[in-house]
Amino acid sequence: MIRSAMLALVLSTAWLAEPALAHFLFARICPPAEGGRAAEVYFSEYAHAGDPRYIDRMSTGQFFVQTQPGEFRPLAMHKLADRLRAHLPTEGSLLVVGQLDFGVLERPMTPPFLLRHYSKAVAGQPAEVNRQDAKGTPLEIMATFADDHVQLTALLSGKPMPGVTFTTVDYNLSSEELKADDAGRVKFSPPESGIYCVYIRHDDPTPGEHGGKAYQEVKQFATLSFEWPLAPTAADPAAVKLFQDALAARAAWQDFPGFSAKIAADLDDRPAEGTIEVAADGSVKIDLGSDSVHPWLQEQLESITMHRAASQTPRADRPQPVLRFADQQVDHPLGRLLAFQGGHFATSYRVKDQQITVVNRLLDGQDMTITVLANETNAEGKYLPHSYTVQHWDDATGGLVKTEAVQDRWTRLGRWDLPSERTTTTASGDGFSVRSFTLSDHKLSGN
Repeated sequence: MIRSAMLALVLSTAWLAEPALAHFLFARICPPAEGGRAAEVYFSEYAHAGDPRYIDRMSTGQFFVQTQPGEFRPLAMHKLADRLRAHLPTEGSLLVVGQLDFGVLERPMTPPFLLRHYSKAVAGQPAEVNRQDAKGTPLEIMATFADDHVQLTALLSGKPMPGVTFTTVDYNLSSEELKADDAGRVKFSPPESGIYCVYIRHDDPTPGEHGGKAYQEVKQFATLSFEWPLAPTAADPAAVKLFQDALAARAAWQDFPGFSAKIAADLDDRPAEGTIEVAADGSVKIDLGSDSVHPWLQEQLESITMHRAASQTPRADRPQPVLRFADQQVDHPLGRLLAFQGGHFATSYRVKDQQITVVNRLLDGQDMTITVLANETNAEGKYLPHSYTVQHWDDATGGLVKTEAVQDRWTRLGRWDLPSERTTTTASGDGFSVRSFTLSDHKLSGN
């Protein structure tokens, strides 16, 4: 076992001499988050942040995704500052593989060699992942998941590699070396939850030429990354508390009597006026006189009343949400990412400073991300939405469908904060749209 401090020293020393050899090509299947689910590829010592120096070389690699056993399709990667990224389906078990010929390297006192990397990442249900087929790359790590361990098998040209050394790396850069048996297999029992990376090495003495440069041998590395447990189901009490504290900090309509108000709307330059009635149970009735009620108005007002309902506040007699931290990043600008199981369309949230800052959903084939830009506080110090954005992506292609910006305003009447104004701007391939409504002359029901 090599602890993190010692490994960091070894890696930093190696970078000075052979930076390309101190890094490995790691793929990672990220949890559903903003824009859905993505595969990211890094050239680094761990599957998290890449080295920008090598992004151009990384972009020459080839990558594939398997959604069904034996069915590989090319995966189009987009070049970012320090990593490659590709959109993946939000649901289902997946395998992502890649190959990168880094190039011919020359080192003092060493014959020139071709550096070649193979990467792999898996995610999903263990039984489904275990049925996935090998890609058939010259060097490959296969993984079979059990309840308490992962069986790793090293393959060279499809055949087991007896006695090969597997090196595992966790989030803290703690490393462990495991020696395979005569069948190229080893059992790895991750000590705790998190993302784990594994790599193996094989030197091929076959000479050749690449990019107009001759080499005497090929140094090959194969990597694998996965989350442990592969498909966690248990709730994390700390994640649940973080989420429930944010729910409790929102302004809610306790003992709500209902209200009525006048409404003046502008729907893409079409004005409308009338009245609304919101019942104690949050149901909404709109009367625009001779004009038919616009579906957008009904939808927006029902959404507002639903989010203010007292039923949104956590109570001990209600089922507890099944939430866990989706990753180990504690300093994300938008807050901790929480994976949600069993929710109505929700796939993940972010929470920061007792506020839900992001909601990610898969709805009708679209990945939807709601990002809170600003909240305001009411008389009790509870949070009310002030402005937020909503992005919609096609879950099949990852293409951006539309972006909405929403601004809300509120008025205080008695003990309740009632909506007074909403303006929504929408940008899409169809153009730009502005819709708004204003409520006035609020009256509480029964008064």
